[in-house]
Amino acid sequence: MFIDFFYILKNKGINVTLSEWLTLQEALDKGLCDSSLSKFYYVSRMILVKSETEYDKFDLAFEEYFKHITSDDIVTDRMLHWLDKPEMSDLLQESEKQWLNKLEDLKIDKEDVEQKFKDRMKDQDSEHNGGSFWIGTMGKTSFGNTGGNIGGVRVGGKTGYQSAFSVLGERRYKDFRDDKVLDNRQFQIAFRRLRQFSAKLDVPESELDIDGTIDKTCNQGGMLHIVMKKPRKNSVKLLMLMDSGGTMIPYSSLMNDLFQAVSKSNHFKDVKTYYFHNCIYNKLYKSPECDNGDWIDTEWMFRNLNKDYKVIIVGDAAMAPEELYSRSGNYRGQNGGYSGMEWLMFLKRHYRKVVWLNPKMAPGNAPWREAETAIKEIFPMYKLTVDGLNRSMLELMRSK
Repeated sequence: MFIDFFYILKNKGINVTLSEWLTLQEALDKGLCDSSLSKFYYVSRMILVKSETEYDKFDLAFEEYFKHITSDDIVTDRMLHWLDKPEMSDLLQESEKQWLNKLEDLKIDKEDVEQKFKDRMKDQDSEHNGGSFWIGTMGKTSFGNTGGNIGGVRVGGKTGYQSAFSVLGERRYKDFRDDKVLDNRQFQIAFRRLRQFSAKLDVPESELDIDGTIDKTCNQGGMLHIVMKKPRKNSVKLLMLMDSGGTMIPYSSLMNDLFQAVSKSNHFKDVKTYYFHNCIYNKLYKSPECDNGDWIDTEWMFRNLNKDYKVIIVGDAAMAPEELYSRSGNYRGQNGGYSGMEWLMFLKRHYRKVVWLNPKMAPGNAPWREAETAIKEIFPMYKLTVDGLNRSMLELMRSK
């Protein structure tokens, strides 16, 4: 039953096992879905999906399989294409205030609006913009988006007056996907994996030792005996080296989120952040502007930041091959007598744990990205997504 749905799920990247699929068949046999497409959606998602990062993939697979079935809460790709009018958002904002002032005076029959929406869904066969009857955009109808109606059904688009009592056709879980580029909160969550606690601290015993307290209390026949211990502190020392300027300009906001997340992660023993342009040479800059003179010597870093630092390099590895291989390839002439590749090898030999995060990493070894391919042979490189950052944190915490 629904064998095509099974293969669509697999094609979307959801690892559905045979046992899970048989469990879904058993749920159908027992009538748990009550011949309702909505209930089948929730039951099948509950059984087949293992992580919230796969909710969006499941929604896409569900819509693809059931796209020819009319349902109260299924909106077709064709309808969403008609309603995809992002350029109209600015026009909506111009009249937003005057319409919001009327909201309290309106008496809206929710059931009547929903029934009319179902009727329009059955009958509509073309795109509509403006007007007061069909599902569309920038009109006075109760259905669609970026229109002038208060309290209707929003289909696709972005919220305007925030007055719709129902929203359809929205990809609610796309931000949960593990191939999504990160934001500040996701950076902070991922950095929690960089924990390596140490109790060898010369500090007072100020933290309650629960297990020790229980043991001592039991050994004394139930008489409470409080046991304290030294607090554990994260012993991880982190070195961030971030590419700045040039082809990294489109990722400035992302780099700022990353920097802020590291700055707020006050549980690290030490954090150092330096910047470079395209590739690491004999100078590292103290700020993302990479101003001449506002730098440290890379050799100074090697002497003063020992091999225990875990290193995260962030950059798109998009430099020209001559910048990587030539000893005079650096446009500022600050190679220090070595090529970029040689400086990267120095870095690899000095630090035991180094990963490279790339916001636009090509899959595999792309021949048109020669520098990136070469760097992948030196350092483990991960795409700057939720999944990529999590895997890079695990790599940094590996014992070997």
